[in-house]
Amino acid sequence: MSHEDIPGYTYGEESVPDSPIDREDFDLLKETVMFTEEDEEHLRLAGEVLDGQIDDVLDTWYGFVADHPHLMQYFSTPGGEPIEEYLERVRARFGQWIRDTCNPPYDDDWLRYQQEIGLRHTRRKKNQTDDVNSVNHIPFRYMSAFIYPITATMRPFLENGDHDEETVEKMHDAWFKAVVLQVTLWSNPYVIAGDY
Repeated sequence: MSHEDIPGYTYGEESVPDSPIDREDFDLLKETVMFTEEDEEHLRLAGEVLDGQIDDVLDTWYGFVADHPHLMQYFSTPGGEPIEEYLERVRARFGQWIRDTCNPPYDDDWLRYQQEIGLRHTRRKKNQTDDVNSVNHIPFRYMSAFIYPITATMRPFLENGDHDEETVEKMHDAWFKAVVLQVTLWSNPYVIAGDY
């Protein structure tokens, strides 16, 4: 599926809000997570390794969510029934998110889209993109806690390439840093104005 055909994928569109983080602050944030040009190189390499495995990665992540009702509720009706169309639409965007994460350097459009992603998890925009009747907010504790499964489960897929252990480790570290960086950006809509 071409990214132009992904429902609700608005990366680079004018409808995407400005980021509250300017380039200078973003550079400082990258320094704080020790994100370097070498990490960018290893993310691009990870993208090559993951190409062709993205559905398998998503199967792993969706299986994890499905096994935990407290997470599955965010893709279900208020009565607890999973919304299959919602799950499929989010899945397509989740796959593209993997590709976008592995495609630095991160430009202004990417930075703006992180704000949009954050908003889509909160009362301000949850359910609007897909016009669904689901739980209207994902608590931030699950956003930050999800860093670990999204990172730990990625390593076996990175090992499926033809790279030595050191390179796999560098790809995995770069992925971890990129996920922390993004969740930090997604936290903005959750934080009291002036405290971010």
